[in-house]
Amino acid sequence: MRSRRPSTITRQRAGSQPRRPPRRKVPMVEVTSKAVEKIRQAFQREGVQGGLRLGVLGGGCSGLSYQFKFDAKPRPTDQVFNFDGVQVFVDPKSLVFLDGMTLDWKDSLMQSGFVFDNPHAKKSCGCGTSFSG
Repeated sequence: MRSRRPSTITRQRAGSQPRRPPRRKVPMVEVTSKAVEKIRQAFQREGVQGGLRLGVLGGGCSGLSYQFKFDAKPRPTDQVFNFDGVQVFVDPKSLVFLDGMTLDWKDSLMQSGFVFDNPHAKKSCGCGTSFSG
């Protein structure tokens, strides 16, 4: 007589823990050390407390534009990032477009300013503050 086998078989090494489902990737925004320093200087110059709010709004020459402003505190649904003491707040809707983005500061002969390096931007305008996703 045959013995009944279980309908599902799991392999496990002796003494090992059961496999966990893969973790979902946590959305990320990066800010370079140059950008952190310029943000910190702006906070001191303006005399404000809190964090920097990064967001995306409809508009601009390419369809979407970056929002960049000081905010006293994060909203309940914000993702909060901390870069060497500088807090960055991103709302969930904007995070869809900003996930993987790097905020940098560039100095050149032609101009100096913040630069958004966004992997989701399919097209951007010449000024660098507007993109299409």
